[in-house]
Amino acid sequence: MFSTYNPSNLQKISEYQYIDTTEIENIIQKSNSVFMQWGKNSIAERFNFIKTLINSLTKNKDLLAKTASREMGKPLQQSAAEIDKCMILCQFYLQNADFFLKSNKINTDGTEGYVNYEPLGVILGVMPWNFPYWQVFRFAIPTIIAGNTVVLKHASSVAGCAQLIEHVFAEAGFPDGVYKNLLIEGKQVKEVIEHPHIKAVSLTGSEKAGASVASIAAAKIKKSVLELGGSNGLIVLKDADLKTAIPEAVKARFQNTGQSCIAAKRFFVHSSVYKEFLEEFTKQVAALKMGDPMQHDTYIGPMARVELAEDIEKQVNKSVAMGAKIVLGGTRHNAFYTPTILTNVTPDMPVFNEEVFGPAVPVIPFDTFEEVVALSNNSDFGLGVSIFTTDIDAIKQKVHLFEEGAVFINALVKSDPALPFGGVKRSGFGRELAENGIKEFVNVKTVYIK
Repeated sequence: MFSTYNPSNLQKISEYQYIDTTEIENIIQKSNSVFMQWGKNSIAERFNFIKTLINSLTKNKDLLAKTASREMGKPLQQSAAEIDKCMILCQFYLQNADFFLKSNKINTDGTEGYVNYEPLGVILGVMPWNFPYWQVFRFAIPTIIAGNTVVLKHASSVAGCAQLIEHVFAEAGFPDGVYKNLLIEGKQVKEVIEHPHIKAVSLTGSEKAGASVASIAAAKIKKSVLELGGSNGLIVLKDADLKTAIPEAVKARFQNTGQSCIAAKRFFVHSSVYKEFLEEFTKQVAALKMGDPMQHDTYIGPMARVELAEDIEKQVNKSVAMGAKIVLGGTRHNAFYTPTILTNVTPDMPVFNEEVFGPAVPVIPFDTFEEVVALSNNSDFGLGVSIFTTDIDAIKQKVHLFEEGAVFINALVKSDPALPFGGVKRSGFGRELAENGIKEFVNVKTVYIK
C-alpha cells in the first residue's frame, strides 16, 4: 500500500496497492495475446483508434490537467498544454507513420531487395513524474502504431495520472491489452524486463534507474532506449538579440518549475552583454508568480516532493559556501523553492557539475567562443544546448563542436514530434519521436531475392 500527496499543501490524495506477481503475469499474458492480432492489423486500422484517442483526450483534458497539477504540482496552464502536446503528437504520426513504416526498396545484385519494419511484441515503458502524460505518449504512440503493445510502469507519485492514461485508451476503444498500466514498484521492474514476452524496454528517468534497467535488459539480450538526465547549457553570444533571448531563457529554465531533463541548467553569457542580460533576466524571473498550481496565473508551483526541494537547497547552499553569490531567491518552504539565480559560479560547484532539477540557475560570463564551447562540454551529460546569436550561418558551421544530442539556435531545447529526441554521454542512448523513434522497437527485416 502506498499513498500519493499533493506537494502544494502536503495533503494525502489517495491510496493504492501495488499488484503482485500473479497480476503482473496476467497483464503481460493479456498484452502478448492481443499483440498477436494487433500486430497483424493494417496501419490504417490502428490509425482509427488513434483518432478516437484524440477525442478522448479532448473530452478528459480538464480532469487530466487537474490530476497532474494535484499530484506533481505542475501549474494548471502548463498541465493543460501538456495534454495539447500529446494530441499534436498523435496528429503527427497520423500524418507521417505510414510513410515512416513503408517497405524500403534497396538496389542489390539480386532481382529484388527491400526492408520491412515489423513489430516486436510487448514493450515495457518506465516513465517519470515530471511530464506524466507527454513522456508516456511520446513513447507509447509510435510504439503502438508500429504494431506493438505496451505495458507501462509509471512513477508511483502520479498513480492517478497513470490510471487516467489507461482510461483514455480504453475509452477510445483500444482492445484490452494494447496499452496496460502496471501499478508496480521499482523493485518489481526486474521481473517484468526478464519476462519472455517483454521484447524491449524504454526508460525516461534518472541515471541510476537507467543503468539498472539497461543492465537487466542487456543480460537478457533485450534492447533498451534510455532518456536520462541533462545539464543543458544556454549560450548568449555577444551579437545575440537580448529581447528575444531573455524571455526564451526564462522559459528554458523555469517552466515546469525547472523540473525537466532538457531545461537549460547552466547559462553562459558573453562578458560584453553579461551585465545587461543579468539585470533584465533577474527582473523577468522575479516577476514570475509562484504559488498554488491550480491558479491559472501561477507560473512556478511546488516541486514534486519536499525532498526534491531539499536537494536543490543543498546544492545551492553548498555552492554558496564555496563562493557562489545568490542574486535572487535561495529560500525554501516545504516543497516550494523560490526561483534562484546565482553568480560567481565555478565548475567545481554543485550548481555547475551536478544536474540541478529545479528552479535554480548559475549565470556565468565568458570571453571567447572556444572558452564557452569548453564550458558547455564540461559536463557528464549531453542532451542539448541552446545558442543565441544573430549570425546563424556562422553557428551552423560550428554545431559539431558541441557534445550534445541536440543544438537549438535562438530557441530553448524542446522535444518536438517531428524531431528525433535523445542524448549522448550519460544522457542515455537511442532516440524517441520522429521517424527514428517509431523505428526503435521494430524488426528491421531484410528481404533479398536472387
